Amino acid sequence: MQIFDKGTIYDFMGKRWIFFAMSFVLFFGSIVLLATKGLNYGIDFSGGTLIQVKYEGNAPLELIRSKLATNETLKNANVTEFGSAEEITIRYAGSSDSLGSNPGEVVSNLLADTGKFEIRRVDVVGPKVGSELREKGIMAVAVSLVLILLYIAVRFEWRFALAAIFSEIHDVVITLGAISLLSIDVNLDTLAAVLTVLGYSLNDTIIIFDRIRESVTESKTIKLTQLINESVSMTLPRTIMTSITTMLAVLVLFFYGGDMIHGFSIIMIVGIIIGTISSVFIAAPMLVWFKFNVTNYRAHLADKERNKKEKEKIRAMYEKGTV
Repeated sequence: MQIFDKGTIYDFMGKRWIFFAMSFVLFFGSIVLLATKGLNYGIDFSGGTLIQVKYEGNAPLELIRSKLATNETLKNANVTEFGSAEEITIRYAGSSDSLGSNPGEVVSNLLADTGKFEIRRVDVVGPKVGSELREKGIMAVAVSLVLILLYIAVRFEWRFALAAIFSEIHDVVITLGAISLLSIDVNLDTLAAVLTVLGYSLNDTIIIFDRIRESVTESKTIKLTQLINESVSMTLPRTIMTSITTMLAVLVLFFYGGDMIHGFSIIMIVGIIIGTISSVFIAAPMLVWFKFNVTNYRAHLADKERNKKEKEKIRAMYEKGTV
C-alpha cells in the first residue's frame, strides 16, 4: 500500500525544533511529576494483599467498607470496582500474617451478609519481596539501556549509540511521567510495558539509523541534514504502517482487554506515540548535535572495506600456499 509519494523528500529536519520544544516540555514536566507526585507502586513492588471478589449483582461498596472497617487490619483497605459493578478488589498494606494464613477466608467471613459472592483471587506479596522486585525491575531497565548502548556502538558508531541512548531515556522518562500523571499502579505488568516500549522505540530508531548508514554510501549529498531527510523519508511508510498496526492491536486491548491490562495498554499507547516521534524527530537529528560528519564516515567505511579486501587477499594467498 502506497501512502507517501515514492521519492519525495520531506523536510523533517526543518521541523525538528518544534518537536524538540515539545519533548523539552514533556521530558522536564515528567521529571517534575516524578519528583513531586512520584509513582504509585502496586502490590508487586510495595508489598501487600489484593483480594478480588465477584458478587451476583452489584457489589454494595459502602456496606463492604463498613464491614471491613470493623477489622483493625482492613479498616483502611482500598475497595474499588474492578471492571464492572459486580466485581471489586480489596487492597491493603498488610501481609498474609496480618489476617492469618488465609486472608481470603477472613474477608469472606466479614462480608458474609453483604450478598452472594465468591473470592476469585488472593495475591499476597511481602514488603521484602516487593522491595527486591522493585530493585530488580530498575536493574532490568538499566541493564537493557547498557546492552543497547554496547550493541549500537559495535554495530554503528559511537554517535549513533549516544543518540539512541538519549532517545531511549527520553522515551522512558516521558512514559514514566504518564504513569505518574495517570496514577497507574507500578507492578510487573507496568515494567513489562516500559521494556516493550523501550524495544519498540529502539527498533524504530535502528531502522532509521541503518537507512542513514546506507545513505552515506549511496547518496550524493554530504550535508547531514539532507541525508537525514532522505533516510527518514525512505523509511517513513514502514514507520507509519508499523505504528498504525501496533496501535490498532493495543487499542483493541485497551477497549476489550479488561481492567487487568488497562494500565499496560495505556502505557503502550503513550509509548508508541512517543517512540515513533522520538525515532524520527529526536534520535536522528541528534547526530547533528554530536557532529557526525558524512565525509569522515565515508572515509571510515572505505578504510574498513579496504582492510577487509586486504585480509581476503592474504587469506586467498595463504590457501594457495603462496604466503
